[in-house]
Order: sequence, then C-alpha cells, then structure tokens
Amino acid sequence: MAFEVRTVSGDVHTFDSFECAIQRLAPRCEHCDCRVIGHGVEVEGQFYCCAHCARMGSSGLGAQIRDTVGAHPS
Repeated sequence: MAFEVRTVSGDVHTFDSFECAIQRLAPRCEHCDCRVIGHGVEVEGQFYCCAHCARMGSSGLGAQIRDTVGAHPS
C-alpha cells in the first residue's frame, strides 16, 4: 500500500503513510517552526502556518497579511 510523491524539483519519494510523507516533505513555519499542513501562507518565498506568524516573522509584505476567517467580500 505504498505511494509515491513527486516534487516540483523532480525528486521521487515513496511512503507507506501520510504521516511519514508530512514529516519528510511539509515545510516548517518560519516563525513558530510547526509543520505547515494545509493552506498556510507564503510571503516573499517564506512559508508560515497562519497570517499571525506571517505578520510576526516577515517584514514588509508580512505586515499586510490578514486571516480570512469571518471576512466577507464587500
């Protein structure tokens, strides 16, 4: 029941569980160092787990990042 994951760089990894794939391939938040599982936020080539960490860990554009929870389009 193994599966392969092919990355953008062309690397091929074989895993027998999603947990192992996450531990090997998921990026870490630049601010709090947790694994970014799901959407996360990318600012200037750096990955963050949420908008709060992007604001705390990034200068410039990071300060402009906002969570969309509860936000409604105008």
